[in-house]
Parts: sequence; C-alpha cells; structure tokens
Amino acid sequence: MKKQPFFQSLTQHLTDWRCSTARYRPVGWLVKKRQNSQSGRGQPQTNILHNFPRFLCKFSHHSKQHKRATVSRSMAKSIKTQTGINAVGLGWVHEQRSSVVFAIAVVSLTGVLGHKLYNQPQLQIGAYAPQTFKAPYSINIENKQQTEARRKAVSKSSTSVLMVDTSTTAKINQDLQQLLDQGNEIRSVAGSFPFLDTAALSLPTQQYLRACSDSEWKALLAAVENQSKQKLELLPKNQTRQKQKSVKYLPLFPSATGSPIEQNHSLTEPNSLNLTQSLASEQPKPSNTTQSKDFQLVVGELDAYRITTSAQNLLSLVQQISQVRQRYIQAKAQLLQLETANPQTIYQQTVILDLSDDDWSSTYTQVRQIADRILTQGIPEGLPDQILQKAVSIHVQDLVPKDAEALTSKLLLTVLKPNLKKDEAKTRIQAQQAMEGVLPVIVNVKQGEVIVRKGQKITDWQFDVLEEYKLIRRENNWLGLTKLAVIITGAIGIFVWVEKHNKHRLRQRDRLLILLLTLSTPGALAMGIVHTTWSGVGLLLGSFYSPILGTTVIGLLLLVIPTSLEVSKIALLAGATGGILGSCIAQRLRSREELAILGVAIAATQGSLYLILSLFFGGAFGTGWYMVFQAAGLFTLSGLAWSIVALGVSPYLEKLFDLVTPIRLAELANPNRPLLKKLATATPGTFQHTLFVATLAEAAAKKLGCNVELVRAGTLYHDIGKMHDPLGFIENQMGGPNKHETEIQDPWKSAEIIKKHVSEGLVMARKHWLPTAIQAFIPEHQGTMLIAYFYHQAQQQAQADPSIKLDEADFRYDGPIPQSRETGIVMLADACEAALRSLKEVTPEQALTTLNNILRARWQDNQLQDSGLTRDEMTQIAQIFVEVWQQFHHKRIVYPKLKVSNK
Repeated sequence: MKKQPFFQSLTQHLTDWRCSTARYRPVGWLVKKRQNSQSGRGQPQTNILHNFPRFLCKFSHHSKQHKRATVSRSMAKSIKTQTGINAVGLGWVHEQRSSVVFAIAVVSLTGVLGHKLYNQPQLQIGAYAPQTFKAPYSINIENKQQTEARRKAVSKSSTSVLMVDTSTTAKINQDLQQLLDQGNEIRSVAGSFPFLDTAALSLPTQQYLRACSDSEWKALLAAVENQSKQKLELLPKNQTRQKQKSVKYLPLFPSATGSPIEQNHSLTEPNSLNLTQSLASEQPKPSNTTQSKDFQLVVGELDAYRITTSAQNLLSLVQQISQVRQRYIQAKAQLLQLETANPQTIYQQTVILDLSDDDWSSTYTQVRQIADRILTQGIPEGLPDQILQKAVSIHVQDLVPKDAEALTSKLLLTVLKPNLKKDEAKTRIQAQQAMEGVLPVIVNVKQGEVIVRKGQKITDWQFDVLEEYKLIRRENNWLGLTKLAVIITGAIGIFVWVEKHNKHRLRQRDRLLILLLTLSTPGALAMGIVHTTWSGVGLLLGSFYSPILGTTVIGLLLLVIPTSLEVSKIALLAGATGGILGSCIAQRLRSREELAILGVAIAATQGSLYLILSLFFGGAFGTGWYMVFQAAGLFTLSGLAWSIVALGVSPYLEKLFDLVTPIRLAELANPNRPLLKKLATATPGTFQHTLFVATLAEAAAKKLGCNVELVRAGTLYHDIGKMHDPLGFIENQMGGPNKHETEIQDPWKSAEIIKKHVSEGLVMARKHWLPTAIQAFIPEHQGTMLIAYFYHQAQQQAQADPSIKLDEADFRYDGPIPQSRETGIVMLADACEAALRSLKEVTPEQALTTLNNILRARWQDNQLQDSGLTRDEMTQIAQIFVEVWQQFHHKRIVYPKLKVSNK
C-alpha cells in the first residue's frame, strides 16, 4: 500500500514545538495503552503512536539539517539536560496529581478558615508585659475605649422615638364607645329629662320629684292638699258663705281625730272631687317632722301650678310624675345590677340620670372629641397618673357642662391608657446619629512616657498605644493552624472515602471544582458576608455530581466552619439545610426552569428555618419581632440571590470543567441542535440507524441502572463522522451503486474511509464543543474491532498476489475499547442494530440466539474488558434488545384481499 508523506505542510515552528514537547510528555498521552496480554493486535499501532513525536523530530532533522549546522553541541547538551529535568518534574507531578490536589485542598482550606491565625500579636490584652515600654516619640492617639464609652452613653441617653400604636388606639376607642352606649341604654330606661317644660316646673323640682322616696312623695301630696285647704279657709266670710252655698267643701284626708270623710258627690266641685280622690288614694301618713327647704319649694311650685292652671291639670301632672318615678326606679335598678356585676363600673351613682338630655348630648360629643385629641397627641408608657388626670381635667373644664365634669373625667380616665410604642428603626437611626456626633477622644502621648511597666497587665488602651508604635510582636499561630489542618485533613479524608464508595468517579478537574465551590462559603464568611453561598454551592454540587457528594461537602462544612470562624449557629444551620436540599434534588431536574423553582424553594426553606429557630431560641424576645422578621427576610433573599448566581454561572462551569449534567445532556439530545439537524439531512440513513441504536441502548441502560441521559446523548453523536463521506456507508446509498465496489475497489482505501468516520467525528465534536463524555462514544463504540468485510477482501487479494503484505492493524479501528458501561452498551447496540433490522420472519428465540452470538464475539475479542460490564449482564442486554425488536416488529392482522370492480 502506498504511503503519503507525513506533514509536509507543517511549519518549522510547529515541528520544533513537537520535538521539544515529545520528550517529556507522559507515555500514553495520545492513546491509552491497551491491557491485552493474550493478543498482540494493535501493538504496532500503539508503538507508532508512542514514537510518532520522536519520528517527526528525526524526519524534520534530516530535511532541515543544513539550517541546524550552527547549533553548538554544548547548547544542545544544555537543552537536553533541561528538557530531561522538565520531563522528570512533569512526570512526577502527573503521577502524583491526586496527592498534589489533596495538598492544595488542605493548604487552601486551612488558609481561608484560619485567616485569623496569621500575624497574631504576641502581646495580648491581659498578658503581663515582658519589659517596660516607653513612647519613642510624641503622638496623638485616639482612645477608642473612651470614645466608645461616650458614644454608648449618648446612645442610651438619646430619647426614644415614639409612634402611635393604631391597634391600642382602636381598642381604647372601642371601649369608650361601649361605655357611652351603656350610658345611652340606662338613660333610655329612665326616659327623657326634663319631662316637663321648665317654665312650669323648675329643673331642680323635676329632679326632686323623680328621685324622692315614696314617703316623701306621699307627704308632698298631702302638703299640697293641706295648703289648698288652708287657702280656702283664709278667704273672707261672705266669699266663704257664697262658696259654701254653691259647693260644699269635702276634706281630702281624715281629721286627726279620725272623723269620717264627708261625701256628697252631688255638691262637690268636680275638679276638687277628682283631686281629692287622687290624693286620698295615696293614703298619706301625718308627719310631725320639719320638712326640708327643697320640700317646701316643691310644694310651693306644685301649688302654684294648680293655681295657674287648674286642679285637673295638677291631677294629670301627678299621674305623669308617678310614671316618671317608676321609670326612674327601673333605671336605678339597672345601675345597681351593673355595680353588683362590676364594682369598678363608672355608673355607680345616678349622676347620669340627673343630667338633662342636652347636657348628656353635649357630654357624649365632647367625650369623643377629648379622647381623640389626647390619643392623637399620644400617651407614653410610664406617664404619671396625676399628669394624665390634670390633662383630662383641663379639657373637661373648658368643654363639658358643669354637672357632667365628674362623670366625663371618670369616663376618660377609665379607658385612656398608653398608646405610644417605640419606633425601633427611627430610634436606632437617631441613636446612630447621636453617636456619630460624638468626637473621638484624642490623647497626647509624649516622648519618653511610660506606656506599660514590666510585669504589669496590658490594658486595652495600652495595647492600642503599643500597636500604634508598632511595638506589638506578631507571629503566626502555628499550633492553631496545625490543629485546623488536622481537622481539615480528616474532613477531606471522609470525603475521599465517600467518593471511593460512590459510583460516580471524579477527575482531577472535578476535585478542583469541588474545592473552589467549597472555598466560596468560608471565603465569604471571612470577608464579612454573613449571608454566604450555601444555596449556590448545594445547587451546583447537586447538579454536577451526585446528591451524596453534595450532601457530604455541605455536612463537612457545617462541622468545620464553627471551629475557626465566628458565625451565628442559627444562620449556619439554616444555610446548610438549604444547601442540602439543593444537593438532594438538583440532579433529578431536567430543565433550567425547574432549577429556578428549586432556588425559590431553597430560599424559602432557609428563611423559614431561620425564623423558626430564632423564635425557638428566644431571639424574637431579645431583639424584637421586627428585627427577627427582617433578618429572616434578608436570609431568604440571600438564598434566592445565590441560587440565581449559581444558575447563571453553571453553563460556564460546565464548559470550563467539561461537565455533563442531566440538563446539559437533555439540551444536547435536542434534535434541533445544528449538528443533529445536519446529520439528519446529510446522512438520513445514518440518522435512522442512530435513532434505533439509541432506542436499544436506552432500554439496556435503564435496565442496568446506567446513566440513561448520557447514553442517549452519546448515541445520537456516535456516528457524526459519517457526514464526511455519506455515500461511503451503505445505509446512506439508498439502493444506489456501492462506491467501494464501483469506484474505489481497494479494501485498504475502503477501510481507511470506514475508519475515518471516527477521527472525523472527533474533529466535528471538538469543533462543536461537545463534552469529553460525549466524545468518548465516537471512538469507543467501535473499539479496536476488525473491519471484517474489507479484511476478507484484502485476504483474497493477498492470496492471489503474494507480494501484497497484509497487516491486520490496517483493518482495525484505532480504539480505545469502551471505558465505561455506557459506551460498552452503545457498542453492543450498534453491533446488533443491523442484525435486528435484517431479521424478518424469525421467532424471538432465534433472534436471541443471533444476538448472543454477536455479543459473544465482542466479548471474546476483548472489546468489553475495560467497560465494567459482566458476562451475566451481556445475557440481560441480549434479552432487552430482543424485547425492543419485538415492539418494533410486532405481528399485524392479515386483511383479506379486496377485489376491484371494473365498474
């Protein structure tokens, strides 16, 4: 077979670069060495690839020998020695890369977590001075302790900013309204007052008539009757006789001696008779006691009312007064019930009944207005009672009727209570402003002044002065750093143990990414960011790797961080919980939208847990509800913000660290991707073959518990290299002439075309930035299998022409063989697809036998020894392939043939 010249178009710089780098590249950099002790197939190929850089240097040396004649031997020897040193160094680093990454992790985590242990002062506050320190020169230094003390004093003495508590004010108004409504109800029972025009009877007389006792009322009626009788007796005799001729006088009550009442209804004056009967019905008892002045005034007004009107009107008035008295008694009974139920009631006296309707209406209105005015101004906590009483008294004297002042004051003082509360935010701002207004306390330290004497304890002020003069001896706390390094080494050891027992194997770049994400959390805390990256780290670790690894990292951080950093335990627990939630759920999601919803759930979890823990441990009672809810809200927003940051950087991290996540695999498997659309258009037969292979491989991967998304995405791209020459593959010829038989007619060239779909596929995959995990399917699905069809043609030609040398390596793929279960499954599916497609009228048992023979051939050819698949799993795979084949080639009902009529 003719051989083409190697790399004739390469420039001299490229050749020199390859020559220099070939000497210290590790063995197996281009192709992984096959571990095949039984067969030597592929060994020449491996040797050529391993020695190719050296061959290239030799070839270039002979072609450009005249240009290198001026290079001295000493320089060449020096370069050779330096290259040898570089090769040894890089080779050692490559072999010990796991240990190097481990050391980097320990050093970086120790450095971040133990940042406070560096450059620590040797002289501490409270320690004894080893010598007497004097000021080397004069300087003005701020006394931070005194400044802080003054600021605290100003902050404590600053007046609190108060605000009206609307809920308390509403409750006060409600209580006041209830009392006023109660007063209205009592007055409605007593009836209107005054009950008669004050021109006929004065207001005090009406008050007396309502409130007097029954005995006083009877005595009052008797006195009115007696006064009327006396006035008749004092009339002149002629008028008396004239009067007696017309009307005979009848006494209303029996005489003191008990003589019977004279009754002559025919002669008695009608008005006098009716009044007499009314008064007689009262049955007054004679009284020898002297009546009060109010009694005499009332008697006089009633007698005047009789004289000015008539005896009949007086009788009607007496009946009206009796009704009023009954209602008044009922109102008093209701007041007594209120006093019995609540001894502290304000309606203990009958003052409310003695007020006129106008006075009560005015009192009702003014009480509401006075209460509103006082509550608007606000009543602070701790206000002395006498001050509130004085304020109420001032308002009442000016606005309320005189008789209602006592009742109004009692009403207001009963319901009024402090309705001002402290405005935490404004008070804090005012205190901060007051503190900022305090000038620093500057102390002048003169040269030679003793700062601290030997053996004396160093105070805060003395420490600041020594620090200002740079007299504090600083050193690293190596003991603390060593203890922290031991703790971190143990934590990393736990992670390594979990990694080894996890089915997800990590590369060195994966470990570096995990280290960077881990450093972000303590790094943010070290910079003073309280709301650190828990949610983002958990979300990314869960998306990129397994939930076990993500949970392990978050749990170890939860244990290690408190050992060296000062952080709130509540914030630590809440943040770690959000990170663990993201780690456990992220890998189950299949879209960015679901990850965004998960970010919201993480933020809500962090905020809710922070609030619950704060309330549980009494944080709400120490700082106030407002501060606790504010802190929980900020914690929720920080969790959401870090989740958004994680979602934003995840595509870049996937590209940079060559990661495959379920979401990225789903995106790569989208048939609208440019490379897949081109595959379907340029090679339709290959595309249909790819879809069937993907169906077979997915079913097997799901049954064996492999990464189904990776298998599907890798299968869709495993044959993209066939686009370099679509007609070179029979599935794209669509029944047309086979170019290998009509045009090429050379099995070696045909084999090169077939093999080239692997190398061209890798070129296309790198051009389109496909992940390495996807690129692995392109060479590994063929492994180092023999291209049997063209190899047999070459054998026939070699038998016919003994001068032709046949090398089996020319007809084998370059490999490597499958390195994972996923690529091994795709190799088997690709091998069985053509056989299953060709099977028509066969039983499932026959199809299973055919597939077992194909899989056995792959197994015996040592193509699956590095894949991790077992012999038992090969049998399961064959059965799964047959089941999928049956679904595609199920039996159909044979329909009867219909005769077509000529009509």
